Amino acid sequence: MIKKLDSLIIRSFIGPFLATFLIALFVLVLQFFWLYIDDIVGKNLDFITIFRLVGYVAATTVPLALPLSLLLSSIMTYGNLGESFELVAIKSAGIPLLRFMRPLFITSIFISGIAFLFANNIIPVANLKLNALKYDIIVAKPAFDIKEGIFYDKLDGYVIKIGKKEKDDSTIRNVIIYEKVMGLQDHLLTAESGIMRVTADKRFMEFQLHNGWRYEESGSAYDNNTQFIRMGFTGYKKVFDLSSFKMTKTEDSLFKYDPKMLTVGQLNYSIDSINKNEATFFKFSRSQLADNFLFLKYRDSLWKHIAAKDSMPFKSSAAVIPDSLKAALLSSAFYKMTNAASNIETMNNEYKSNLDFLTRHLIEWHRKFTLSVACLVLFMIGAPLGSIIRKGGLGTPLIFAIIFFVLFYLLNTFGEKFAKENVVSSFTGMWLSTLVLIPIGVFLTSKAMRDSQLFNKEFYYRTFRNFKKFLVKLKMIKPAAELVDR
Repeated sequence: MIKKLDSLIIRSFIGPFLATFLIALFVLVLQFFWLYIDDIVGKNLDFITIFRLVGYVAATTVPLALPLSLLLSSIMTYGNLGESFELVAIKSAGIPLLRFMRPLFITSIFISGIAFLFANNIIPVANLKLNALKYDIIVAKPAFDIKEGIFYDKLDGYVIKIGKKEKDDSTIRNVIIYEKVMGLQDHLLTAESGIMRVTADKRFMEFQLHNGWRYEESGSAYDNNTQFIRMGFTGYKKVFDLSSFKMTKTEDSLFKYDPKMLTVGQLNYSIDSINKNEATFFKFSRSQLADNFLFLKYRDSLWKHIAAKDSMPFKSSAAVIPDSLKAALLSSAFYKMTNAASNIETMNNEYKSNLDFLTRHLIEWHRKFTLSVACLVLFMIGAPLGSIIRKGGLGTPLIFAIIFFVLFYLLNTFGEKFAKENVVSSFTGMWLSTLVLIPIGVFLTSKAMRDSQLFNKEFYYRTFRNFKKFLVKLKMIKPAAELVDR
């Protein structure tokens, strides 16, 4: 049964949470467009493509926006309650801090579950669609736009230069068109003026040229008997195909093998397969190296026991091998060692590649859980922090939220980087931010339960003044009155 206190706190939380969630989502989506702005601008994208791109990016940033919005909204909620002295009234009624944190803690567990569902079921699909769409946009050519006095070479097989464009952006003058031809010289077309327009279906660009010349060389590149032809015209129509400027759709299956596109169940299956391949790889490596060390097949099982006895007489290889066979044996040994070194280097590179592939899968497996758990961790920081600072609004809570979220983001980024470089294990790297922030949350909760003055400037001022008086009593510093008299 939800009591009035729980209803009050939840109602106070919903508004700031939705507002901060939308703001965080907007900032994270904007960050993506800042990163890829050079690849997007000038591609003449339609609204449907832009809407799809924004939707996919927003879906992939939801698990990162939820912890930030939970942190900021929990600080604002409990800060507003503290600023309006409602926290004082609640505590005076004998209700402890953990009791009126309980409704939002349960809400945070529910939000964490939503974050996990997004990370496990929606984000893999969104990442798959986003990567395919992003690839199509990046490889697409910029929109067809010929400027005055500049050679335009984006059309396959042609280079176009326009001397001047009239205000109607259709009438052109002093036109030069180079048509690339394999083997012979490029064909050249010049015209004094013309009309440039795009067909209604936007598939072709038409040039209606007036008063010009066409130059071309006919014949074979392997024959000296070629002909140079010059043809004058008063009217000439040239059509260019613009199909290469349209954005083509890449199949999503091209990117489906990336670990980011997999759910937890699929990651478990892939990790198990990689581990089985690793065991097979070691068996294969031993068999490959055994071919270069054939003497190991004839190794006596008692060789360690025999080698340990100093009294056993051993002869050197020079004394055993005849001189007529030494050159051939040395050459064979050199070949075997060179081949073994090459095999070891190849297997080492393959092992590193497999290890990196396994690490990427483990990182994505842990990521499914770390971002959802981060919602609870940052709430454990935000709720007691708001009750301590007792400031509502967006100013002070935003400052503290940025500080702790930047700390969380940096720890998460550094941990992932260390895990990818195999400096630490995948578990340690991906859970580094959680392991660091949980003690901070416990510390702040304990301080809030005792009505700590952790962020009260008056408390630090009084502490410094009492410390100064203590030093004066010990005659370590001069009183202010004596300094004035002197």
